[in-house]
Amino acid sequence: MAGTTDKRDPETINSEAPLVQSGRVDYFAVDVGLRVLLFAATVTALVLTVTSKQTELVPVPGLLVLVPLEAKFTDSPAFIYAVAALSVACLYSIITTVTSLGVLAKPTHATKILLHYAICDLLMLGIMASQTGAAGGVAYIGLKGNKHVGWMKICNVYDKFCRHVGASIAVSLFASVILVLLVLLSVLSLYSRIRK
Repeated sequence: MAGTTDKRDPETINSEAPLVQSGRVDYFAVDVGLRVLLFAATVTALVLTVTSKQTELVPVPGLLVLVPLEAKFTDSPAFIYAVAALSVACLYSIITTVTSLGVLAKPTHATKILLHYAICDLLMLGIMASQTGAAGGVAYIGLKGNKHVGWMKICNVYDKFCRHVGASIAVSLFASVILVLLVLLSVLSLYSRIRK
């Protein structure tokens, strides 16, 4: 039917092309926004963890002497891992934000970028979730202690330190949720492109 003409309204035909194009632009605009939010969350959690330091006078058992003892994030391997993971996530958010801005300017390789994003975001989500769990487990022991194994709680003494660590864990959990949203956004966008 080569001789048939398109019977649709010309305004409808002209308005469909920008919708497809704006769908791609809208995806990467949302993507950039979420990645900037991820950067802000990881930097905040990183600063909170690194600045979690407090010195208190603690009595020495058996002696009537108070000794200054310092609590800092380097005292726990879980908190050191948290700092390393947050640093990687922060750098990752910068790189992917710049890449998304590049795709907004020139969307020729958008589908390939989406596939890489889905895989890398999922990997970063695993790293962030594991560091949040590790730091959260140690922080919970610091808050509540464990009578069965004889671990004493320390948050009644190092309250400022524990507040910093707790806030960092909460912000890290928020960053993990942002990564879940980024994975879903990439997968849904890829799915919509495959269906076409």
